[in-house]
Amino acid sequence: MKRLGPMDDRQDAADTTQEMKTRLNPKSPREALAPEQAPPLPRSRRARNPIVVVMNALVTLLVLGVVAAGALLYWGKAEFEKPGPLAEDKVVIIPADSGLARIADILETEGVIESPYDMLGHYIFIGGVRAYQQQGRLKAGEYAFPARVSMRGVMNMLVSGKAILHQITFPEGLTSQQIVNRLKQNEFLTGDIAAVPAEGTLLPETYSFTRGASRSQILEQMKAAHTKVLDQVWANRTHNLPFSEPKQLVTLASIVEKETGKADERPHVASVFLNRLEKNMRLQSDPTIIYGLVGGAGTLGRPISRADIDKSTPYNTYHINGLPPGPIANPGRAALEAVANPSNTKDLYFVADGTGGHIFAASLAEHNRNVAKWRKIEREKAAAGKVDVDTKDPDAIDLPPDSDGEAPDAKAGDPKDLLDGATPRDAAQPVLPQPKPE
Repeated sequence: MKRLGPMDDRQDAADTTQEMKTRLNPKSPREALAPEQAPPLPRSRRARNPIVVVMNALVTLLVLGVVAAGALLYWGKAEFEKPGPLAEDKVVIIPADSGLARIADILETEGVIESPYDMLGHYIFIGGVRAYQQQGRLKAGEYAFPARVSMRGVMNMLVSGKAILHQITFPEGLTSQQIVNRLKQNEFLTGDIAAVPAEGTLLPETYSFTRGASRSQILEQMKAAHTKVLDQVWANRTHNLPFSEPKQLVTLASIVEKETGKADERPHVASVFLNRLEKNMRLQSDPTIIYGLVGGAGTLGRPISRADIDKSTPYNTYHINGLPPGPIANPGRAALEAVANPSNTKDLYFVADGTGGHIFAASLAEHNRNVAKWRKIEREKAAAGKVDVDTKDPDAIDLPPDSDGEAPDAKAGDPKDLLDGATPRDAAQPVLPQPKPE
């Protein structure tokens, strides 16, 4: 690089002096009238410094980069928010534990997102999600994406978790084992169940879930729902009930649940059992016989026989006094409320009326007449080939047949099969429920 010396400075001064002379001695009037030009500023030596030149170049490149980045962001935002490629609604499953890149791959493969440039839609979606800082909030599930949904719309759906909801219904009165079996059969749920929950700790209802939810998660929801409902029912119960803890209420509610499927009958059936407990009478409930024999299986698969009734188990209320040691099923809210606030009756008996309901009686004589009517209905059903698998009328078993016909003879192979006809008892000496020992 050439260095400036004293000679250069003198040359600049001479040039300036010559120009001033020219201005003082103009060659023409026009030149005389022209304004004087200011002498040029001396050029800074630093402007010619290589470091300054490089810095200027870098600043220029930086400005150009910012402008280009702004243009790219503007274009990317437009791509992120414009209508997508789907011509019609489409269901897409986002598996659990999928990261942002995996989700983008699935969406692109399924045609939910795309770009005119190969694979660019993948990166636009990832960039847009990161720009909105939503990468950690995308939820797995089964989504129904509407036609022409934008990438931003897809992101919003995944963040909100508005996935397709499936439902599973558990009827009231199922045992915990039956509930677990039903969960295992559902194809949309995942995971194993380590242990069957305790009887009477689940609330039978309809539960909604997204595809891929775990079976254990549904059980936890059922447990939480049961606890919440039981707390409410227990707090609002009639205070003269013979219960010292909520589990006893659940136990009787499970018996009521299994005895009748009619909602309007539950408070009445509950009053019968509560009246029996008050009088130290055994409950004599057929569902307790079945549970004592098969436990969580829930159903005997055949009619109850005299041998079943005579078999003593901890749950058989024909042999034990008071309540069984625990629930025999999972009662619903209505059964719990029926026991907590039963009907005000003096009834001690009930028997089927042939229409799906029951006839109630406060005296044994009245009950005998009701049983006679039921036995006639039973014979008509048997003649038509219609036989109930699990009878729900224990009192009809121990009481005499109706007066207008004899019970059919018992089969030789099974003389104690009740539906085949047991030997009739003396009508003048009906069997009474057994009182508790003093």
